[in-house]
Amino acid sequence: MNHGKIKEHILVAVVASVLLVSASGFLIIGQTITPVDATKPGNSDNSLTLPQNTVAGPGGSNAAGDIGNDIGSGSGSGSASDFTALDMQGAATAAAASSNPACGQAVSGLVNLTANLNCSGDGLIVDGPNTVINMNGFSITGPGQDSSKVGIMVPNVDNVVVNGPGSISNFQAGVLLTGANGFTIDSVILSNNQIGTFMTGAENAQVQQNIIQSNSIGVASHSSTGAAIDSNLMTGNQLAGVTFVNTGQSTIDMNNIVGSQNGVFLDGQSSQNTISANNVLENVVDLNNANGLPTNINANQYVDNNCETSNPSGLCIGR
Repeated sequence: MNHGKIKEHILVAVVASVLLVSASGFLIIGQTITPVDATKPGNSDNSLTLPQNTVAGPGGSNAAGDIGNDIGSGSGSGSASDFTALDMQGAATAAAASSNPACGQAVSGLVNLTANLNCSGDGLIVDGPNTVINMNGFSITGPGQDSSKVGIMVPNVDNVVVNGPGSISNFQAGVLLTGANGFTIDSVILSNNQIGTFMTGAENAQVQQNIIQSNSIGVASHSSTGAAIDSNLMTGNQLAGVTFVNTGQSTIDMNNIVGSQNGVFLDGQSSQNTISANNVLENVVDLNNANGLPTNINANQYVDNNCETSNPSGLCIGR
């Protein structure tokens, strides 16, 4: 994938406002998704921008040089002996890049962390489809929630997997998906970010078996479909555990969501979602369907959730 094209065409997610109104815990979320040329100077401080200096990982335009160009040449045998010394050196360089990524690096293919990354800018930018990032118990740490930086950015790239154990903390967004299809993050600690995982224009993203704690919002979905938020532990996310804005045909299942203003918040444009079998407790409002909108209006289903408070009432088991 051409890095210049990424810089020119990436959708930049901007959190325009996340406002909490009244002690009742109702959440109003206004989020604007704006295409921005990330190479332009003078981007606002709260935009999420692609760093200028990136290094291609395996599968990128710079990976392994011209490996294999000599196969079939000369005698035409196509054997391993047809590789030149330069080819072999290029292959070794590509393998090293995949196993020891640096902050701000564009990566693809199989990526293995071998050390903690303490980043003054963005963490990793996924540069190709079918990428697997293995955290291997290491951390990616950023410069702070208000820094406009992202821990792992997935810009219009499909079938990406992030495997824990590991942690992503101190970014504006721990993970940012823009236009991606088929993403999974599993067994990762997402903490002290403005938003743990933020997806916009995404399809079929899975956020499962993670610890998501002490963010402003744990998981936020904007204009996305087919998301599955399953079996996560969410504690102490100030504004909300999960928020859906203009999101449809998605599920929030079997999560423990504790200690937020809103445990789960869906706006009036989020429809045909299923929220089931969650423990949503000790939030100001545990389940909030568009600040009290009847569920038959936006066709959301709330099934077998263990909670104390809901808006409208009646969304919890036996209440």
